[in-house]
Amino acid sequence: MTMTEATTRRLDVPGATLTYDVHPGPSGAPALFLIGSPMGAAGFGSLVKHFTDRTIVTYDPRGSERSTKPDMTSPSTPDEHADDLHRIIGELGGGPVDLFASSGGATNALALVAKHPEDVRTLVAHEPPLASVLPDRENAQAAARAVHETYQRSGFGAGMAHFIAVVSHEGEFPDDIAQQPAPDPAMFGMPTEDDGDRTDPLMGQNIVSGTRYEPDFDALRAAPTRIVMAAGVESEGIMTSRAAFAVDERLGTELVIFPSDHGGFMGGEYGQTGEPDAFAAKLREVLTKA
Repeated sequence: MTMTEATTRRLDVPGATLTYDVHPGPSGAPALFLIGSPMGAAGFGSLVKHFTDRTIVTYDPRGSERSTKPDMTSPSTPDEHADDLHRIIGELGGGPVDLFASSGGATNALALVAKHPEDVRTLVAHEPPLASVLPDRENAQAAARAVHETYQRSGFGAGMAHFIAVVSHEGEFPDDIAQQPAPDPAMFGMPTEDDGDRTDPLMGQNIVSGTRYEPDFDALRAAPTRIVMAAGVESEGIMTSRAAFAVDERLGTELVIFPSDHGGFMGGEYGQTGEPDAFAAKLREVLTKA
C-alpha cells in the first residue's frame, strides 16, 4: 500500500509556532503519532514507511527545526510540549490517538497523558531520559546540568562531546560526575571551535527541564490510556533504559523490549542506523494488542 503524500501544517500556540506533517492513510484505526524531543519529524522517515495502513502524524517540537519560538535560547518544559501536542490533536479532530514516543518525546507524552488522558488510546513510551525517577537521581540530574553548563560555556562541540559521555554511561552515576572533565570534542569528530550559537534545542532548551521532570504517577495510573514502557535490547544500563524500567515499575505495567538501541527505529536519519524493519514490526505487534 502506498501512502498518500504528506501535508505540512502550521499551528500558532502560546509561545511558539509548531510545524507538523500529516501522512493520510485509510480511515478506521486511530491516527498514530510518532514523536521525539528535541528530534523532529525528520527522524521518523524510516518508521513512517511501515505504517501506510493508517494516518501518521509527525512534528517538530517547539524550538526544534521548523517549529520556532521568539527566544530560541529559552528553556522548554515537558508540560509545554504536552500542551502543544494536545493542541495538535485537537486540530486533527481530537483523540484518542495512538502514540509512539521516544527519548524526550516519551517524557512529553507521559506529561500529555497525565494532563489530557482522553487524548491517547495507547502510548508506547520508549526510553524517556527521566533522571528524576532513578535511585541516583541527584547525580543523574547533576550530569545533565553539567552538559548544559559545558554547552553554555564552550559551545556545541564541547557540549555534545559531554552529552555523548553522559548518555553512554552505564549504571548509576558517581557522586563526582558533575566534576569530571568533558571529553575532547575531536574524539567524536565534533568541532573544537565555539561558533557562539546557543540555540541548540537539546543542550540549550530541553536537557535540564526534561531530566528534572517528575511524572504524575497517580494521574497516569488513573488514566484510561494503555501505557507501554519500552527499552532497546542494546540499551541496558544507560540512563534512558534505566528510567524506562523505573517508570514501568512505578506504573505496575509490563515493559516491552524493542530491537536495537535508543535510536533503533532510525534508518540513517541524522546518521543513526538501528533496525527499523524489526523495530516497526515490534511496534505494530504492541499496538495491535490494544
